[in-house]
Amino acid sequence: MSAYRFCRTDDIGLLVAALNRCWAPYFPEEPPTTPVSFKRAIRDLQVWCSSCMVAFSGPDPIGVLIGAKRPSATLVHKIAVHPDHRRQGHGRHLLASLGSKLAILGPPRIVAEVPETLAPARALFSAGEYVEEACLTDFVLAEPALSAGGDAAPVGGLVIPVTVGDLSANGLLGEPERHVSWQRSVETLMARKEEIAGFAVASDEQIEAYLLYVESEIETEILSLRSLIDDGGARLRQLLTQLRARGVRTVSWPKVHPAEISKEWLETLGFRAAGGHLLYAAQARSG
Repeated sequence: MSAYRFCRTDDIGLLVAALNRCWAPYFPEEPPTTPVSFKRAIRDLQVWCSSCMVAFSGPDPIGVLIGAKRPSATLVHKIAVHPDHRRQGHGRHLLASLGSKLAILGPPRIVAEVPETLAPARALFSAGEYVEEACLTDFVLAEPALSAGGDAAPVGGLVIPVTVGDLSANGLLGEPERHVSWQRSVETLMARKEEIAGFAVASDEQIEAYLLYVESEIETEILSLRSLIDDGGARLRQLLTQLRARGVRTVSWPKVHPAEISKEWLETLGFRAAGGHLLYAAQARSG
């Protein structure tokens, strides 16, 4: 007999155990979830325990849904059913239960960013009447960003260090509803501001372009790359060249929304596509 329930703030241990039992078998390359990493997701992504569910068979977790909540939408951050309990309707029930709750409490918009290679997950959301809204493309910087811009000489401004706080204070981070993935939204940038570094091209009057990134032992991940001047990409190229000058080898820019910057522009800057996610969305409804 299966049972389902929404979680509370004191259920972090249960959610960690459910993820390691139900999610981890599909992603063995990922490190196990810990209470510390789960609390980090609460901070960075605004995961809400009350938007998370666990399915049980007896005392054992057999399914889990992790939801992150912001005023604009709820993100289905992770959903998984234990391999021994697939194709029994547990995933559909988890999604439907979340939709029924949000139809009453809001926000009514529900989104998910599903790897394009995960056909079962795509089928689950499609069956739940989620609509595919966009393809979020993962990019890597294949070559130094010089090929389309000649010698990438400075375009007149100075390249200076910049922080998330600097950009926020100047109203340059953009609106929360901008077309960016959940993990690179304004809310996430503010939550992670202490670990994010950046450069900006600045004139005497204003910041004209900026790049925000985080570094790990494996790669450098771009979180935001914007030009506030119509210059044919010269300032963006200058920032990427500055990043390369630091000895960075692998540079990734994950889940780029087509409204954020065009694929053609990115190719001229030296990026190439390396996979992607599909953005699904639905309106919560009861029943």
